[in-house]
Amino acid sequence: MVDTLAERVYETLNYYLQDYYTGWTPSSYRRTQDFLHSAVKVDAHPYKDGVKASVYIDYESMDNYVNATGFQVAAWANQGKHGGLSVSHEPHVWDDTVNETLNNGTLLKMAIQYLKSNGISVRN
Repeated sequence: MVDTLAERVYETLNYYLQDYYTGWTPSSYRRTQDFLHSAVKVDAHPYKDGVKASVYIDYESMDNYVNATGFQVAAWANQGKHGGLSVSHEPHVWDDTVNETLNNGTLLKMAIQYLKSNGISVRN
């Protein structure tokens, strides 16, 4: 179940990364596409008293930028900026991902459905 939930977050993050790249084309700099391919999903594994999976943007691997760090590029993308520039296409890559998976209840609904389908009683 945890892998399924992580996969949903990973797919959603990649959707917003793709939207970020297709929604605006820069004329003042050349894209490396490091950010486009920065999403990482770590499969579920035992953690403390449960199970943990991770989905994140690997900004440390984004080292091909001029005058910006990978962290800065990811931060700009979450502020609706492209290369630090304010443009008409203003996605908020990470916040949009969290809103479409966690904040709107999608992951919770998926977890409840999974538990119920496996005979576990769940109170909503």
